[in-house]
Amino acid sequence: MNKLKSQFIAFPRTFRILIAATFIDRLGGGLIFPFLSLYVAQRFNVGMTEIGLLFGTWSISSLIGSTVGGALADKFGRKIILIFGLLFSAGTALTMGFVNDIRAFYFVAIFAGLFSDIGHPAQQAMVADLLKGEQRSEGFSLLRVVANLAVTIGPAIGGLLAGVSYLLLFILDACASTITALIVFKSIPETKPERSADHPSESLLTTLSGYGKVIKDRFFMSFIFASIIMIIVYAQMYSTLSVYLFKVHDIPAKDFGFMMSMNAAMVVLFQFWITRKIKNYQPLLLMIVATVLYGIGFSMFGFVSSFGLFMLAMAIITIGEMVHIPTAQALVAYFAPEDMRARYMAAFGYTWAIPNAVAPTLAGLIMDNYDPRLVWYLAGLLSVVAACAFAFLYNKTKHRFAKAVEWEIPPLQPN
Repeated sequence: MNKLKSQFIAFPRTFRILIAATFIDRLGGGLIFPFLSLYVAQRFNVGMTEIGLLFGTWSISSLIGSTVGGALADKFGRKIILIFGLLFSAGTALTMGFVNDIRAFYFVAIFAGLFSDIGHPAQQAMVADLLKGEQRSEGFSLLRVVANLAVTIGPAIGGLLAGVSYLLLFILDACASTITALIVFKSIPETKPERSADHPSESLLTTLSGYGKVIKDRFFMSFIFASIIMIIVYAQMYSTLSVYLFKVHDIPAKDFGFMMSMNAAMVVLFQFWITRKIKNYQPLLLMIVATVLYGIGFSMFGFVSSFGLFMLAMAIITIGEMVHIPTAQALVAYFAPEDMRARYMAAFGYTWAIPNAVAPTLAGLIMDNYDPRLVWYLAGLLSVVAACAFAFLYNKTKHRFAKAVEWEIPPLQPN
Protein backbone atom coordinates (compact mmCIF):
# COMPACT_ATOMS: atom_id res chain seq x y z
CA MET A 1 0.00 0.00 0.00
CA ASN A 2 2.91 2.39 0.70
CA LYS A 3 4.30 1.71 -2.77
CA LEU A 4 0.90 2.28 -4.32
CA LYS A 5 0.58 5.54 -2.40
CA SER A 6 3.97 6.82 -3.63
CA GLN A 7 3.07 5.91 -7.21
CA PHE A 8 -0.28 7.67 -6.83
CA ILE A 9 1.33 10.90 -5.57
CA ALA A 10 3.65 10.96 -8.60
CA PHE A 11 0.69 11.68 -10.89
CA PRO A 12 -0.66 15.22 -11.52
CA ARG A 13 -3.11 16.51 -8.90
CA THR A 14 -6.01 16.78 -11.36
CA PHE A 15 -5.54 13.16 -12.36
CA ARG A 16 -5.50 12.13 -8.69
CA ILE A 17 -8.83 13.90 -8.15
CA LEU A 18 -10.27 12.15 -11.20
CA ILE A 19 -9.10 8.83 -9.80
CA ALA A 20 -10.71 9.52 -6.39
CA ALA A 21 -13.98 10.51 -8.07
CA THR A 22 -13.88 7.35 -10.17
CA PHE A 23 -13.50 5.29 -7.01
CA ILE A 24 -16.71 6.71 -5.57
CA ASP A 25 -18.68 6.20 -8.79
CA ARG A 26 -17.43 2.63 -9.28
CA LEU A 27 -18.16 1.78 -5.66
CA GLY A 28 -21.81 2.62 -6.27
CA GLY A 29 -21.91 0.62 -9.50
CA GLY A 30 -20.15 -2.32 -7.86
CA LEU A 31 -23.01 -2.66 -5.38
CA ILE A 32 -25.61 -3.50 -8.01
CA PHE A 33 -24.18 -4.29 -11.44
CA PRO A 34 -22.83 -7.83 -10.76
CA PHE A 35 -26.29 -8.81 -9.52
CA LEU A 36 -28.38 -6.96 -12.11
CA SER A 37 -29.19 -9.98 -14.26
CA LEU A 38 -30.08 -11.99 -11.17
CA TYR A 39 -32.25 -9.08 -9.92
CA VAL A 40 -34.15 -8.91 -13.21
CA ALA A 41 -34.67 -12.70 -13.24
CA GLN A 42 -36.08 -12.69 -9.70
CA ARG A 43 -37.97 -9.39 -9.84
CA PHE A 44 -39.77 -9.96 -13.16
CA ASN A 45 -39.71 -13.77 -13.30
CA VAL A 46 -38.06 -13.95 -16.74
CA GLY A 47 -35.55 -16.34 -18.30
CA MET A 48 -32.07 -15.72 -19.64
CA THR A 49 -33.38 -15.08 -23.18
CA GLU A 50 -35.40 -12.11 -21.92
CA ILE A 51 -32.47 -10.92 -19.82
CA GLY A 52 -30.19 -11.21 -22.83
CA LEU A 53 -32.57 -9.11 -24.93
CA LEU A 54 -32.70 -6.50 -22.18
CA PHE A 55 -28.92 -6.25 -21.90
CA GLY A 56 -28.64 -6.25 -25.68
CA THR A 57 -31.07 -3.34 -26.00
CA TRP A 58 -29.23 -1.48 -23.27
CA SER A 59 -25.90 -2.01 -25.03
CA ILE A 60 -27.18 -0.80 -28.39
CA SER A 61 -28.47 2.42 -26.84
CA SER A 62 -25.17 2.71 -24.95
CA LEU A 63 -23.30 2.42 -28.24
CA ILE A 64 -25.30 5.31 -29.69
CA GLY A 65 -24.87 7.39 -26.56
CA SER A 66 -21.12 6.92 -26.34
CA THR A 67 -20.70 7.67 -30.06
CA VAL A 68 -22.50 10.99 -29.68
CA GLY A 69 -20.70 11.59 -26.37
CA GLY A 70 -17.29 11.19 -27.98
CA ALA A 71 -18.07 13.83 -30.57
CA LEU A 72 -19.58 16.17 -27.96
CA ALA A 73 -16.51 15.81 -25.71
CA ASP A 74 -14.20 16.70 -28.60
CA LYS A 75 -16.45 19.64 -29.51
CA PHE A 76 -17.57 21.12 -26.16
CA GLY A 77 -15.06 19.67 -23.70
CA ARG A 78 -14.72 16.68 -21.39
CA LYS A 79 -15.99 18.16 -18.13
CA ILE A 80 -19.54 19.20 -19.05
CA ILE A 81 -20.26 15.92 -20.86
CA LEU A 82 -18.89 13.82 -17.99
CA ILE A 83 -21.02 15.68 -15.43
CA PHE A 84 -24.15 15.28 -17.56
CA GLY A 85 -23.56 11.53 -17.89
CA LEU A 86 -23.05 11.10 -14.14
CA LEU A 87 -26.21 12.99 -13.20
CA PHE A 88 -28.31 11.09 -15.69
CA SER A 89 -26.80 7.84 -14.43
CA ALA A 90 -27.97 8.73 -10.93
CA GLY A 91 -31.48 9.38 -12.16
CA THR A 92 -31.79 6.16 -14.14
CA ALA A 93 -30.33 4.04 -11.32
CA LEU A 94 -32.93 5.42 -8.93
CA THR A 95 -35.73 4.84 -11.43
CA MET A 96 -34.70 1.22 -12.03
CA GLY A 97 -35.14 0.47 -8.35
CA PHE A 98 -38.81 1.53 -8.42
CA VAL A 99 -40.18 0.17 -11.71
CA ASN A 100 -42.47 -2.86 -11.38
CA ASP A 101 -42.93 -3.81 -15.01
CA ILE A 102 -40.35 -5.37 -17.34
CA ARG A 103 -41.47 -3.09 -20.20
CA ALA A 104 -40.81 -0.03 -18.05
CA PHE A 105 -37.41 -1.47 -17.13
CA TYR A 106 -36.62 -1.80 -20.86
CA PHE A 107 -37.57 1.86 -21.33
CA VAL A 108 -35.34 3.03 -18.49
CA ALA A 109 -32.46 0.83 -19.72
CA ILE A 110 -32.63 2.46 -23.17
CA PHE A 111 -32.43 5.93 -21.64
CA ALA A 112 -29.61 4.80 -19.35
CA GLY A 113 -27.62 3.67 -22.37
CA LEU A 114 -28.29 6.81 -24.38
CA PHE A 115 -27.52 9.38 -21.70
CA SER A 116 -25.69 7.75 -18.79
CA ASP A 117 -22.92 6.36 -21.00
CA ILE A 118 -22.47 9.62 -22.88
CA GLY A 119 -19.69 10.60 -20.46
CA HIS A 120 -17.49 7.49 -20.75
CA PRO A 121 -15.43 8.68 -23.77
CA ALA A 122 -14.94 12.03 -22.02
CA GLN A 123 -13.47 10.33 -18.94
CA GLN A 124 -11.10 8.20 -21.02
CA ALA A 125 -10.04 11.24 -23.05
CA MET A 126 -9.36 13.13 -19.80
CA VAL A 127 -6.82 10.49 -18.80
CA ALA A 128 -5.09 10.76 -22.17
CA ASP A 129 -5.16 14.59 -21.93
CA LEU A 130 -3.61 14.68 -18.48
CA LEU A 131 -0.82 12.11 -18.90
CA LYS A 132 2.04 11.67 -21.34
CA GLY A 133 4.56 8.97 -22.24
CA GLU A 134 5.03 6.14 -19.76
CA GLN A 135 2.64 7.73 -17.27
CA ARG A 136 -0.25 7.28 -19.69
CA SER A 137 -0.24 3.48 -19.75
CA GLU A 138 0.43 3.44 -16.01
CA GLY A 139 -2.42 5.93 -15.53
CA PHE A 140 -4.86 3.61 -17.25
CA SER A 141 -3.57 0.82 -15.02
CA LEU A 142 -4.09 2.96 -11.92
CA LEU A 143 -7.59 3.79 -13.12
CA ARG A 144 -8.28 0.05 -13.16
CA VAL A 145 -6.67 -0.44 -9.75
CA VAL A 146 -8.86 2.08 -7.96
CA ALA A 147 -11.96 0.99 -9.89
CA ASN A 148 -11.32 -2.58 -8.83
CA LEU A 149 -10.56 -1.49 -5.29
CA ALA A 150 -14.10 -0.13 -5.30
CA VAL A 151 -15.41 -3.32 -6.86
CA THR A 152 -13.56 -5.37 -4.25
CA ILE A 153 -15.77 -3.73 -1.66
CA GLY A 154 -18.91 -3.23 -3.72
CA PRO A 155 -20.01 -6.79 -4.64
CA ALA A 156 -19.24 -8.11 -1.16
CA ILE A 157 -21.47 -5.43 0.39
CA GLY A 158 -23.98 -5.68 -2.45
CA GLY A 159 -24.30 -9.44 -2.03
CA LEU A 160 -25.23 -8.95 1.62
CA LEU A 161 -27.58 -6.02 1.03
CA ALA A 162 -29.28 -7.79 -1.89
CA GLY A 163 -30.78 -10.20 0.62
CA VAL A 164 -32.30 -7.21 2.44
CA SER A 165 -33.36 -4.86 -0.36
CA TYR A 166 -32.26 -4.40 -3.95
CA LEU A 167 -33.83 -0.93 -3.85
CA LEU A 168 -31.21 0.18 -1.33
CA LEU A 169 -28.49 -0.80 -3.81
CA PHE A 170 -30.02 1.38 -6.53
CA ILE A 171 -30.32 4.33 -4.13
CA LEU A 172 -26.68 4.03 -3.03
CA ASP A 173 -25.56 3.82 -6.67
CA ALA A 174 -27.48 7.02 -7.46
CA CYS A 175 -25.90 8.80 -4.48
CA ALA A 176 -22.41 7.76 -5.57
CA SER A 177 -22.90 9.11 -9.12
CA THR A 178 -24.25 12.42 -7.77
CA ILE A 179 -21.29 12.87 -5.40
CA THR A 180 -18.88 12.11 -8.26
CA ALA A 181 -20.54 14.74 -10.46
CA LEU A 182 -20.13 17.34 -7.69
CA ILE A 183 -16.42 16.50 -7.32
CA VAL A 184 -15.85 16.85 -11.07
CA PHE A 185 -17.75 20.16 -11.12
CA LYS A 186 -15.89 21.65 -8.16
CA SER A 187 -12.36 20.31 -8.54
CA ILE A 188 -11.48 19.24 -12.11
CA PRO A 189 -10.76 21.86 -14.78
CA GLU A 190 -11.42 21.33 -18.45
CA THR A 191 -8.65 19.22 -20.04
CA LYS A 192 -9.57 19.42 -23.72
CA PRO A 193 -6.47 20.59 -25.68
CA GLU A 194 -6.70 24.04 -27.20
CA ARG A 195 -7.01 24.10 -30.97
CA SER A 196 -4.12 25.63 -32.87
CA ALA A 197 -4.58 28.29 -35.51
CA ASP A 198 -4.08 25.60 -38.15
CA HIS A 199 -7.12 23.72 -36.82
CA PRO A 200 -10.08 26.12 -36.52
CA SER A 201 -13.15 25.20 -34.52
CA GLU A 202 -15.46 22.65 -36.13
CA SER A 203 -19.22 22.63 -36.30
CA LEU A 204 -20.99 19.83 -34.43
CA LEU A 205 -21.91 18.18 -37.74
CA THR A 206 -18.25 18.27 -38.84
CA THR A 207 -17.19 16.83 -35.50
CA LEU A 208 -19.64 13.95 -35.91
CA SER A 209 -18.49 13.35 -39.48
CA GLY A 210 -14.95 12.97 -38.08
CA TYR A 211 -15.85 9.36 -37.30
CA GLY A 212 -15.23 8.79 -41.01
CA LYS A 213 -11.52 9.32 -40.33
CA VAL A 214 -11.67 6.77 -37.55
CA ILE A 215 -13.25 4.20 -39.89
CA LYS A 216 -10.51 4.79 -42.48
CA ASP A 217 -7.83 3.89 -39.92
CA ARG A 218 -7.58 0.30 -41.17
CA PHE A 219 -5.34 -1.03 -38.42
CA PHE A 220 -7.49 0.48 -35.70
CA MET A 221 -10.67 -0.98 -37.19
CA SER A 222 -9.02 -4.40 -37.51
CA PHE A 223 -8.07 -4.14 -33.85
CA ILE A 224 -11.68 -3.25 -33.01
CA PHE A 225 -12.96 -6.33 -34.87
CA ALA A 226 -10.60 -8.71 -33.08
CA SER A 227 -11.41 -7.11 -29.73
CA ILE A 228 -15.15 -7.56 -30.28
CA ILE A 229 -14.69 -11.32 -30.66
CA MET A 230 -12.52 -11.38 -27.54
CA ILE A 231 -14.96 -9.40 -25.42
CA ILE A 232 -17.97 -11.48 -26.48
CA VAL A 233 -16.27 -14.09 -24.30
CA TYR A 234 -15.36 -11.71 -21.47
CA ALA A 235 -18.88 -10.19 -21.35
CA GLN A 236 -20.28 -13.49 -20.07
CA MET A 237 -18.76 -12.75 -16.66
CA TYR A 238 -21.19 -9.89 -16.03
CA SER A 239 -24.31 -11.08 -17.85
CA THR A 240 -24.48 -14.88 -17.81
CA LEU A 241 -22.13 -16.29 -15.19
CA SER A 242 -24.12 -15.42 -12.05
CA VAL A 243 -27.33 -16.96 -13.43
CA TYR A 244 -25.48 -20.05 -14.73
CA LEU A 245 -23.76 -20.71 -11.41
CA PHE A 246 -27.01 -20.20 -9.49
CA LYS A 247 -29.24 -22.35 -11.72
CA VAL A 248 -26.80 -25.12 -12.63
CA HIS A 249 -24.53 -25.32 -9.56
CA ASP A 250 -26.65 -23.66 -6.81
CA ILE A 251 -24.04 -20.95 -6.16
CA PRO A 252 -25.88 -18.13 -4.28
CA ALA A 253 -25.45 -14.41 -4.87
CA LYS A 254 -23.17 -13.91 -1.87
CA ASP A 255 -20.70 -16.56 -3.14
CA PHE A 256 -20.72 -15.06 -6.62
CA GLY A 257 -20.09 -11.68 -4.98
CA PHE A 258 -17.10 -13.20 -3.23
CA MET A 259 -15.75 -14.43 -6.60
CA MET A 260 -16.12 -10.94 -8.07
CA SER A 261 -14.45 -9.40 -5.04
CA MET A 262 -11.51 -11.76 -5.47
CA ASN A 263 -11.28 -10.68 -9.10
CA ALA A 264 -11.15 -7.03 -8.05
CA ALA A 265 -8.71 -7.67 -5.19
CA MET A 266 -6.26 -9.37 -7.56
CA VAL A 267 -6.35 -6.31 -9.80
CA VAL A 268 -5.70 -4.01 -6.84
CA LEU A 269 -2.74 -6.09 -5.65
CA PHE A 270 -1.09 -7.03 -8.94
CA GLN A 271 -2.20 -4.68 -11.75
CA PHE A 272 0.64 -2.17 -11.38
CA TRP A 273 3.24 -4.90 -11.00
CA ILE A 274 2.00 -6.73 -14.10
CA THR A 275 1.79 -3.52 -16.16
CA ARG A 276 5.43 -2.69 -15.42
CA LYS A 277 6.55 -6.25 -16.12
CA ILE A 278 4.88 -6.44 -19.53
CA LYS A 279 5.47 -2.90 -20.82
CA ASN A 280 8.49 -3.93 -22.92
CA TYR A 281 6.52 -6.54 -24.86
CA GLN A 282 4.79 -5.89 -28.18
CA PRO A 283 1.18 -5.04 -27.26
CA LEU A 284 -0.47 -7.31 -29.80
CA LEU A 285 1.45 -10.25 -28.37
CA LEU A 286 0.00 -9.29 -25.00
CA MET A 287 -3.48 -9.25 -26.52
CA ILE A 288 -2.90 -12.82 -27.76
CA VAL A 289 -1.79 -13.92 -24.29
CA ALA A 290 -4.81 -12.29 -22.67
CA THR A 291 -7.19 -13.95 -25.13
CA VAL A 292 -5.70 -17.39 -24.46
CA LEU A 293 -6.12 -16.84 -20.71
CA TYR A 294 -9.76 -15.89 -21.25
CA GLY A 295 -10.27 -19.04 -23.30
CA ILE A 296 -8.84 -21.26 -20.56
CA GLY A 297 -10.68 -19.54 -17.71
CA PHE A 298 -14.14 -19.29 -19.27
CA SER A 299 -14.12 -22.77 -20.82
CA MET A 300 -13.33 -24.19 -17.36
CA PHE A 301 -16.83 -23.27 -16.20
CA GLY A 302 -18.17 -25.90 -18.59
CA PHE A 303 -15.91 -28.65 -17.28
CA VAL A 304 -15.66 -28.18 -13.50
CA SER A 305 -18.26 -28.23 -10.75
CA SER A 306 -16.56 -27.33 -7.43
CA PHE A 307 -16.45 -23.81 -5.99
CA GLY A 308 -12.66 -24.01 -5.57
CA LEU A 309 -12.18 -24.67 -9.30
CA PHE A 310 -14.64 -21.87 -10.13
CA MET A 311 -12.36 -19.58 -8.10
CA LEU A 312 -9.33 -20.85 -10.03
CA ALA A 313 -11.09 -20.15 -13.33
CA MET A 314 -11.86 -16.61 -12.14
CA ALA A 315 -8.20 -16.11 -11.14
CA ILE A 316 -7.05 -17.12 -14.66
CA ILE A 317 -9.59 -14.76 -16.22
CA THR A 318 -8.39 -11.96 -13.93
CA ILE A 319 -4.78 -12.36 -15.05
CA GLY A 320 -6.05 -12.07 -18.63
CA GLU A 321 -7.90 -8.89 -17.64
CA MET A 322 -4.79 -7.33 -16.15
CA VAL A 323 -2.90 -7.91 -19.38
CA HIS A 324 -5.74 -7.05 -21.75
CA ILE A 325 -7.52 -3.93 -20.55
CA PRO A 326 -4.65 -1.45 -19.85
CA THR A 327 -2.86 -2.61 -23.00
CA ALA A 328 -5.94 -2.03 -25.15
CA GLN A 329 -6.66 1.39 -23.58
CA ALA A 330 -3.07 2.53 -24.07
CA LEU A 331 -3.23 1.40 -27.72
CA VAL A 332 -6.28 3.54 -28.37
CA ALA A 333 -4.83 6.58 -26.56
CA TYR A 334 -1.68 6.48 -28.65
CA PHE A 335 -3.45 5.80 -31.95
CA ALA A 336 -5.73 8.82 -31.68
CA PRO A 337 -4.78 12.29 -32.96
CA GLU A 338 -4.89 14.82 -30.13
CA ASP A 339 -8.05 16.52 -31.41
CA MET A 340 -9.91 13.20 -31.87
CA ARG A 341 -9.16 11.37 -28.63
CA ALA A 342 -12.73 11.23 -27.37
CA ARG A 343 -14.01 9.94 -30.72
CA TYR A 344 -11.37 7.20 -30.81
CA MET A 345 -12.31 6.29 -27.24
CA ALA A 346 -15.97 6.21 -28.27
CA ALA A 347 -15.13 3.94 -31.21
CA PHE A 348 -13.21 1.71 -28.81
CA GLY A 349 -16.41 1.55 -26.79
CA TYR A 350 -17.91 -0.48 -29.65
CA THR A 351 -15.66 -3.35 -28.59
CA TRP A 352 -17.71 -3.47 -25.38
CA ALA A 353 -21.14 -2.30 -26.56
CA ILE A 354 -21.48 -4.77 -29.45
CA PRO A 355 -20.48 -7.82 -27.37
CA ASN A 356 -22.77 -6.69 -24.56
CA ALA A 357 -25.59 -6.44 -27.10
CA VAL A 358 -24.95 -9.85 -28.67
CA ALA A 359 -23.39 -12.06 -26.00
CA PRO A 360 -26.18 -12.11 -23.36
CA THR A 361 -28.87 -12.83 -25.97
CA LEU A 362 -26.97 -15.69 -27.57
CA ALA A 363 -25.99 -17.11 -24.19
CA GLY A 364 -29.59 -16.85 -23.01
CA LEU A 365 -30.88 -18.77 -26.04
CA ILE A 366 -28.34 -21.51 -25.43
CA MET A 367 -29.01 -21.73 -21.69
CA ASP A 368 -32.79 -21.81 -22.12
CA ASN A 369 -32.85 -24.35 -24.97
CA TYR A 370 -29.66 -26.44 -24.82
CA ASP A 371 -27.06 -27.68 -22.38
CA PRO A 372 -25.96 -24.53 -20.46
CA ARG A 373 -22.34 -25.76 -20.49
CA LEU A 374 -22.30 -25.18 -24.26
CA VAL A 375 -21.91 -21.44 -23.52
CA TRP A 376 -18.48 -22.05 -22.02
CA TYR A 377 -17.37 -24.49 -24.73
CA LEU A 378 -18.18 -21.85 -27.35
CA ALA A 379 -16.35 -19.24 -25.25
CA GLY A 380 -13.18 -21.31 -25.57
CA LEU A 381 -13.67 -21.64 -29.34
CA LEU A 382 -14.23 -17.90 -29.82
CA SER A 383 -11.09 -17.20 -27.79
CA VAL A 384 -9.09 -19.26 -30.28
CA VAL A 385 -10.60 -17.24 -33.16
CA ALA A 386 -9.76 -13.92 -31.45
CA ALA A 387 -6.19 -15.04 -30.65
CA CYS A 388 -5.68 -15.95 -34.31
CA ALA A 389 -7.01 -12.52 -35.37
CA PHE A 390 -4.56 -10.72 -33.06
CA ALA A 391 -1.75 -12.99 -34.31
CA PHE A 392 -2.58 -11.99 -37.90
CA LEU A 393 -2.46 -8.29 -36.97
CA TYR A 394 0.81 -8.82 -35.14
CA ASN A 395 2.43 -10.40 -38.21
CA LYS A 396 1.19 -7.55 -40.41
CA THR A 397 2.35 -4.71 -38.16
CA LYS A 398 5.16 -5.90 -35.87
CA HIS A 399 7.80 -3.88 -37.76
CA ARG A 400 5.82 -0.69 -37.09
CA PHE A 401 5.66 -0.91 -33.30
CA ALA A 402 7.81 0.11 -30.37
CA LYS A 403 6.85 -0.74 -26.81
CA ALA A 404 3.55 0.87 -25.86
CA VAL A 405 4.98 3.43 -23.43
CA GLU A 406 7.07 4.97 -26.21
CA TRP A 407 4.24 5.55 -28.67
CA GLU A 408 3.96 9.24 -29.38
CA ILE A 409 3.18 8.87 -33.09
CA PRO A 410 0.13 9.36 -35.36
CA PRO A 411 -2.34 6.52 -35.92
CA LEU A 412 -0.74 3.45 -37.45
CA GLN A 413 -1.97 1.47 -40.42
CA PRO A 414 -0.61 -1.79 -41.82
CA ASN A 415 1.17 -1.77 -45.15
